[in-house]
Amino acid sequence: MRIAFLGTPEFSVACLAELVAAGHEIACVYSQPPAPRGRGQDLKPSPVHAFADSLGLPVRTPVSMKTAEEIEAFRALDLDAAVVVAFGQILVRDVLEAPRLGCFNLHASLLPRWRGAAPIQRAIMAGDAVTGVQVMRMSEGLDEGPVLMGEQVRIDALETAGTLHDKLAAVGSRILPVALAAIERGGARETPQGEDGVTYARKIKAAEARIDWTRPAAEVDRHIRGLSPFPGAWFEAPSDKGLVRVKALLSRVEDGEGAPGAALDDALLIACGEGAVRLLKAQREGKGAQEADVFLRGFPLAAGTALA
Repeated sequence: MRIAFLGTPEFSVACLAELVAAGHEIACVYSQPPAPRGRGQDLKPSPVHAFADSLGLPVRTPVSMKTAEEIEAFRALDLDAAVVVAFGQILVRDVLEAPRLGCFNLHASLLPRWRGAAPIQRAIMAGDAVTGVQVMRMSEGLDEGPVLMGEQVRIDALETAGTLHDKLAAVGSRILPVALAAIERGGARETPQGEDGVTYARKIKAAEARIDWTRPAAEVDRHIRGLSPFPGAWFEAPSDKGLVRVKALLSRVEDGEGAPGAALDDALLIACGEGAVRLLKAQREGKGAQEADVFLRGFPLAAGTALA
């Protein structure tokens, strides 16, 4: 089919690659505009933009898809279908209705649970045992369209947003071409979403990244893993130069009791409001991510240290 692909982050790249491999004609790739990245904060293209450039595909990076100019340019592509994978913009009706067969979205949750911007992180933070990816027909409502195909994925005990992202991206890139093939031959079955169990995965805000040690250990653990590797749940630890910000990137719940935020041993067992968490991976400001033993060799935190 002649399709447009709309996506931005690394999660979307494998999907675009599989659609190209399946033989679809990619009329245009849409992605968010280049943004400041890295230490120098130079403007750099999104992962999807960079990948599309490497394949010689035409790319558009509109600030908004709602302008009359962008809507007309999209219509002029004369598409069979459009595929959206974490694009980052809401599409208006004129865009949704432009392709002959419609617009289809790959979403990283089991709808109607976790509609919205951050389904991978919110699933871990909520303690869900399973999640998944689904292909749906897009409607004007936020992730409300009927589902065509999907697959469940288990969330393991030491799962982070990063590892779950990679699992879901692999599954999504595998089922998306299958769904498009069914759409092309008219054999796709569309199942309306249920009205029960609707939840919204609001965007992760920087203000919620700080760890609250007064919460139960299970919640602290899910908070750490759900925000790893980005933006990273963080705390402050004392040093001879004052308080140092540390990101906790992996943890597990263990037995322990003490004042919330207190180190209960010399190996990063930290007391919470109920129980304790063992930090397995951490990252100091200006350093890379390190396993706990390596981290402690350069930045020891003895039993009794109070973390903020």
